Amino acid sequence: MDKLENRPVTTDSRDCPEGSVFFALKGDNFNGNQYAQSALDKGCAYAVIDEPQYAVPGDDRYIIVPDVLKALQEHARDHRRRLGTPIIGITGTNGKTTTKELIAAVLSKKFNVLYTQGNFNNHIGVPKTLLRLTPEHDIAVVEMGANHPGEIETLVNIAEPNYGLITNVGKAHLEGFGSFEGVKKTKGELYDYLRAHGGKVFLDTDNPHLVGMWGNHPSLPYLHGTLLACDPYLQFTIDFPSFTPSSTPVPLSPLTSHLVGSYNLTNMLAAATVGLHFGVSPEDICQALSEYVPSNNRSQLTQTEHNRLIIDAYNANPTSMMAALQNFALITVPEPKMCILGDMGELGDVSHAEHQKVVDYLVEQGLTDVWLIGKEFAGTQCPFRKFPDADAVKEALHAEQPQGKLILVKGSHSTRTYELPPLL
Repeated sequence: MDKLENRPVTTDSRDCPEGSVFFALKGDNFNGNQYAQSALDKGCAYAVIDEPQYAVPGDDRYIIVPDVLKALQEHARDHRRRLGTPIIGITGTNGKTTTKELIAAVLSKKFNVLYTQGNFNNHIGVPKTLLRLTPEHDIAVVEMGANHPGEIETLVNIAEPNYGLITNVGKAHLEGFGSFEGVKKTKGELYDYLRAHGGKVFLDTDNPHLVGMWGNHPSLPYLHGTLLACDPYLQFTIDFPSFTPSSTPVPLSPLTSHLVGSYNLTNMLAAATVGLHFGVSPEDICQALSEYVPSNNRSQLTQTEHNRLIIDAYNANPTSMMAALQNFALITVPEPKMCILGDMGELGDVSHAEHQKVVDYLVEQGLTDVWLIGKEFAGTQCPFRKFPDADAVKEALHAEQPQGKLILVKGSHSTRTYELPPLL
């Protein structure tokens, strides 16, 4: 496949840059092989297919392989090996996208950084990210997601990271992982790879699960954590806009974050630790963290014409939901508070119990203006308003038009809570 090297890659026959390579991926409801000819007609130089009947006899622009997905992954790994760019792999139950963004912002103060865009963190997205690498990039930050055992192992064997960071491990995708231990084992596949290949780990010493997962391996990790008596350059005073200041003991420099929630302190310390290891100055680290503004429905504070919103509507699981609610409960503001929460998906047999824990906590904290979305919350015992779906909430918002409130919006992507902020 050497003739494909240094060519842009596409998997969408509607987007075919001149001279690119079309990889004919297949899914449950589509077969990319059927669109190979169209991709070539639109400007692709080659089409990689795994069903020979779609190739035109004598046309050497068709490359026939046993499995297109595997070919894409191997092509990405070979490309990564040719360039030899240092790669930081990031995974975790919560916070991996925010941490990836913060690390990229910090490292960009000194380097030309490639980093995962959007949610391109799976078996297709990681290869696509790697294939964006060019000789001009100094370093890459690659996010890796998983919802089934073995998926991180697959991704690290494609990306071959030199460094790794697990943000945390929590209760998410339990239907796929089977248990919390399954989550730990799968996320720990990043550590397994780095141990076996002499890589380095950035380790959160506040998290006993992560400390235990790394164990006593002779390769010493780079440490960060609020409870660590660490390098004074890592000791920030951080004022979060959610009015719950958090700090490590000795301030280096005042730093105001645009992120909502003191739970983001760990993510910021991780980014600072990575920056320091790669020689970014403390002043540049502080500036990068201060300047970062979330725009991806994660820990995002937004002032609308009528309300202030805390938008954390990209996804939800029991760990991230409780962290968001605990932070919300601590906020002291003059305006009344309101929560709009969607179901947490993929929890399997523990789903009812985990949703009941959420509503019990809301009752315990005295929150009364709570709207719940979805069939899982519908099955809980609580005094709150319940809606079958986001469309029903939209109707209620149009009719009632809440104003002058601080509103937390959170839920799994499937509940479409991300569609609600424009109406608030």
